[in-house]
Amino acid sequence: MRDHTKLRAFELADALALLVYRSTASFPREEQFGLTSQIRRAAVSIASNIVEGSARESAADYVRFLDIAYGSACEIQYQLSLARRLNFLPQLKAEELDRAAKETCMVINGLIRSLRKTLKAQSLKPEA
Repeated sequence: MRDHTKLRAFELADALALLVYRSTASFPREEQFGLTSQIRRAAVSIASNIVEGSARESAADYVRFLDIAYGSACEIQYQLSLARRLNFLPQLKAEELDRAAKETCMVINGLIRSLRKTLKAQSLKPEA
């Protein structure tokens, strides 16, 4: 079992979730069960999948959950863009959220690539 709290990817995902919750609090009330909920679920999904993957025994399972986290991080970029274009977010807040989401994506993607490289190298080793 891995300690998710030591991962930069988890730290970024957790910070993004907090930022998303604070930033979407001012969205229109009629969006409570629409875009607000969708963005919040995607944000929570990123960190949650990192945590769940970290708790898995196999490295392949770990990577699978990181893939899901990465997908949610990409998804949130679109949702935040949509919220900005609908004028639910001020420009500066939208830019802050966009930077946080992009950095989270980049770090998760780097972790996935590194783990896949390690898995591939392990599979190429001759058995003892």
